[in-house]
Amino acid sequence: MSKYELKLPKMGESVAEATITGWLKEVGDIIELDEAIVEVATDKVDSEVPCEVEGVLIERLFDVDDVIGVGQTIAIIEIKGDEIVSKEVEKKEDVEEETKEVPTVEAIKAEDKKVEEAIVELSSPSGKFYSPLVKNIAKTENVSMDELEAIVGTGKGDRVTKNDIISYLESRKSQATNTKNLEIKPQIKVGKPVVKTPLTIGSGDEIIEMTRMGKLIAKHMVDSKQTSPHVQSFVEVDVTNIVKWRNKVKDEFFKREGEKITFTPIFMEAVAKAIKDYPLMNVSVDGDRIIKRKNINLGMAAALPDGNLIVPVIKNADQLNLVGISKVVNDLAQRARAGKLNPDDIQGGTFTVTNVGTFGSIMGTPIINQPQVGILALGSIRKMPAVIETPDGDFIGIRHKMIITHSYDHRVVNGALGSLFVKKVADYLEAWDINTNY
Repeated sequence: MSKYELKLPKMGESVAEATITGWLKEVGDIIELDEAIVEVATDKVDSEVPCEVEGVLIERLFDVDDVIGVGQTIAIIEIKGDEIVSKEVEKKEDVEEETKEVPTVEAIKAEDKKVEEAIVELSSPSGKFYSPLVKNIAKTENVSMDELEAIVGTGKGDRVTKNDIISYLESRKSQATNTKNLEIKPQIKVGKPVVKTPLTIGSGDEIIEMTRMGKLIAKHMVDSKQTSPHVQSFVEVDVTNIVKWRNKVKDEFFKREGEKITFTPIFMEAVAKAIKDYPLMNVSVDGDRIIKRKNINLGMAAALPDGNLIVPVIKNADQLNLVGISKVVNDLAQRARAGKLNPDDIQGGTFTVTNVGTFGSIMGTPIINQPQVGILALGSIRKMPAVIETPDGDFIGIRHKMIITHSYDHRVVNGALGSLFVKKVADYLEAWDINTNY
């Protein structure tokens, strides 16, 4: 018999670690080829880790809620056949075992002292533990212990992860850019801890712990508001032709394409066109630099059954026709609700669209999805009385209308650009030809 080491695979660009959320197999269970063994969660998405061999699970190296790095061994599988574990590693270990000298008492004491010093070095005055990687980043970037203590951790036991400190550094850099000649005072705890106003919990009140994803979303929203000065522009759009067109073609569309045609693909197509007209909406900010993105990747905010939110991305949306966008939108929406998105499905977005009208809201003021600089909120479509201009004069008629909100980063997007962009989206929607072929 031989042993196979199941390692945490690469989970996507920029993902370095994951948290174990559940074991699907117990020690002693038989493992089939490509069968999922463990569920893990990153700061992007939840997924399962399959096994590339058949065998028996003989050891689980981590528990639920443990944080593991990409490439780290998660479990040991006993299989039939030749030994898969690296022979060179075993040989090296055998040689080291044979040549290893018995340590002296002084050497043992010295080693114990090093361990104690390392533990002190990785801990803070308050008793918090920081990984060597986090401490090294803090030292390199001149992050004081007070600053480090103030960072909200999203790891196990509120541990500060690599992504947490990187997000903090990006936020601090943005603040420094906006206050060049002023003393920077990050929101940190200095000296005595900040005294929070105590909450009164009454009889019968229920305390609900935030989920891991809920904590991440909350932190992401707060960071965005602290990073970008949000400004909104609103336009009212007449989408009567779009409503009539969809009602006319939806049955035929489903029969021919095997897909439902919703309003979302039509809106996404209009947004992609408007971005091509105003490419400075497809940018990110890096300190004093503006990164102009080549690809137009549209994020599509989707509500999950548990009340949380996720933003899968339509890659290269400007290169897809209406049928192509419809297929991608439906696929991403279905897999998002089923929890089957891959890490790459939610990465690389350059602009985001959220449909608040789905829940009956006539408009919304969405928070920018960093590091993007803009987000559109689509309000509900309602029948409204409207003035209709004709060669024979004006009259009042019933039209289908909606309100679109554009939230944008006022550091780099001024009112003119922000307003012209959302007006261009409206123009594309209002110019929809009811005889359009798909």
